[in-house]
This record gives sequence, C-alpha cells and structure tokens, in this order.
Amino acid sequence: MRAYKDKLPFDLIDSHAHLNEMDQIDEVIQRAIESRVNRIVAVGMDMDSNIRTLQIAEVFEGVVLPAIGYHPWSIQVEKIDETLEYIKENLVGCSALGEVGLDYKIKIKKTVQQEVFQKALELACVFNKPAIVHSRYSYERTQKMVRSSGIVKAVFHWYSGPLDVLDLIIKDGHYISATPALAYSKYHQAAIAHMPMDQILAETDCPVSYKGKASEPCDLIETVRALSLIKNEPMDVICRIMAENAMRFFGF
Repeated sequence: MRAYKDKLPFDLIDSHAHLNEMDQIDEVIQRAIESRVNRIVAVGMDMDSNIRTLQIAEVFEGVVLPAIGYHPWSIQVEKIDETLEYIKENLVGCSALGEVGLDYKIKIKKTVQQEVFQKALELACVFNKPAIVHSRYSYERTQKMVRSSGIVKAVFHWYSGPLDVLDLIIKDGHYISATPALAYSKYHQAAIAHMPMDQILAETDCPVSYKGKASEPCDLIETVRALSLIKNEPMDVICRIMAENAMRFFGF
C-alpha cells in the first residue's frame, strides 16, 4: 500500500488514528508529514489508550490532536465510572470525544453499551465537543441516540450501514468518514457514494490492516484516491474539500 514518494496535493488531516497502538511513533509522524498529512486526530478507546494518546499529543503538539473516549469493545463494568470521570476531567483540552459508540456484534450487553454511550455523549454536549462514533451492526440505534443527545457534530466512523439511516445522518448535519477500505468494500462504497461531499471526513483508522497491510497516517493518500474514483473528482479537489471539512468539523 505505502509508497513513500507519493504526496498529497494539499496538506490534509487524518481524522481518525490509533497512534497509541503504533511502534516507532517518531518515524510514523515523520512519514505522515512527508506525505503532507500535517495533522492527525489520535483517538482513545479506554483509560490506558486515553492516557497514552494525551502523552503523544503533548510530545507532537500541533501535529497530533487528541480525542479521548470509551470504545464499546473496551468496556469493563468495574471501570466505567473511573473511565468516564477521566474523560470528564480531560476532554476540555481535546479536539473531540472518541472513539465512542455501539457494537452489536460483540458480547458486551447492549444495555451497558448504551449506558456508556449516553453518558459519553452527555459529556460531549457539556464540553461542546464533536463526537467520533462507532456504529457497527447498530446503525439505527446509534443514530437515534446521537440525535436525541442534542449533540451538534458527530462523525459516524467508517460508516457501511443502510442508506435509509444514512439519510437521517445527512438530515441531522452529521458526517461519515472514508477509510482505505473504500477501495474494495461495497457497503462502504455505497455509503460514501450516497453522502454529500461536504459531510465526509478522510481517515486511515491506522494501524488497521487493509488487504493484509497495516496502515499509517501517510496512507491517507489511499483514502483520497478511492474518494477520487467514487466521487469522480480530481485528487486536488478531494483534498481541498476534505481539509475544509475536517477544519470545520473539529473547529481547528
């Protein structure tokens, strides 16, 4: 996937990366900058990753922009209160709340997931932060909870769900994000094709592997290439719009 000589035509923001899971972070950041990914929104999933994400953001201030959250995969009943309290204490200095949401393919009780998600969304409202939302196999419920929370801005990360639910997301003025999986995932392609250009963010979700290759922020060019094909627009146009969307969404 990675071709280090490739550069984006404009500076761009990777709107979703798990930098805490990556080794040799200095080199990862350098490759991103060389490819013109000049900002990276680093997301947390639990207490440990939130702490690590804030540490990385402090070291790479101005390049790494932290988001802290409580991913449904990471929920432990005995740690819910502690983790939510940590988010409450540190969210003010973050670019967003996330990653939070629902995942109905995992074994954690739906009621527990919904309780955590609801409380996290309430914090986003209190601190006026956008939310980065996970919604796998829970698209309708997640959309309803985001709508009822009153949150102003949410991005439904890697959305690959039904188009009727997507129409409600569009109506509410929220966003979905495109990943390198756009090159081959028919459900992801259908969602992105349906979505207005000004409500899409570009991301890598690194270090997720696509077609067997682990990703980095510099691989955002793969997302842009796939977007260019899906939307039938030149890459420079895609980059400009994605940069504008991210700036607007995160309030940079």
